[in-house]
Amino acid sequence: MNEPLLKVRDLVKRFAIKGGWLGRAVEQVHAVDGVSFDLPAGETLGVVGESGCGKSTTGRCILRLIEPTSGEVWFEGKSVTRAGKDELRALARDMQIIFQDPYASLNPRMTVGAIVGEALIIHKLTKTRQEFEARIVELLETVGLSPDHMRRYPHEFSGGQRQRIGIARALAVSPKLVVCDEAVSALDVSIQAQVINLLEDLQHKLKLTYIFIAHDLSVVEHISTRVAVMYLGRIVELAPARQIYTRPLHPYTEALLSAVPIPDPQIKRKRIMLQGDVPSPIRPPPGCHFHTRCPIAQFPLCSTVKPELKQSSDGHWVACHFRG
Repeated sequence: MNEPLLKVRDLVKRFAIKGGWLGRAVEQVHAVDGVSFDLPAGETLGVVGESGCGKSTTGRCILRLIEPTSGEVWFEGKSVTRAGKDELRALARDMQIIFQDPYASLNPRMTVGAIVGEALIIHKLTKTRQEFEARIVELLETVGLSPDHMRRYPHEFSGGQRQRIGIARALAVSPKLVVCDEAVSALDVSIQAQVINLLEDLQHKLKLTYIFIAHDLSVVEHISTRVAVMYLGRIVELAPARQIYTRPLHPYTEALLSAVPIPDPQIKRKRIMLQGDVPSPIRPPPGCHFHTRCPIAQFPLCSTVKPELKQSSDGHWVACHFRG
């Protein structure tokens, strides 16, 4: 079996909350709590869950945009978490990110050409001005924009066009892995479909591997090879996309799917209403983080023993004492 492109093991990220006169850390936010997975080349891993579950923090820790508290990340067999400054810069050519907000992620004082071409300058990927501009034109055309757009500024574009600029910027260094951090959540539904179709086309054309982060299961359904469902910093279910949508095992996944609208009025889906709110990541519940809202929880097992993510069938992993 081929070595996966990306390996993540026991990734943990905690943010200190400081207080008092001396500004000492008084508490910690448990943003990511022991995330592990493998990602083969050419696949798309959809990462879904409610706001605050640690999806974006996981993606940024993998790229070392945020320093992880502990855990290991390997890319093509090279350690990302132990990489020095020079090694990290080299790895940055292979791992890029598309940010969530197309209005905040582009510098309003830079032209589109300067934004897209910045990475070409940093990594010294072009030798002449003509080669530099030709590469920018090629990138803009790749994402469906006009060469004339390189002289314009971000405020002159719509949200969907701005996200295309962000995609072109990520592709400038010819990466192998792209983290799409809620890349379509700020866009209208019709524009979401266009951007997702563009990402799928680029994946086939450029042989890209994606981590596609979203809070809506319906968004990742068609683009994902596999889906990881996160709750309070942990992966509670990981399976091929078709299995997640047709045979979910974890009660939390079932609740998320019950909220996804079905276009066929003849099909009725029973809505699962979870009781209570998501617990605070500052003081996550002991044992299974989901036990305070779970309809099948049994005590004291669920409230004291952490369920391990275990394989129930071929490629289907679930963290539940009673499922799998």
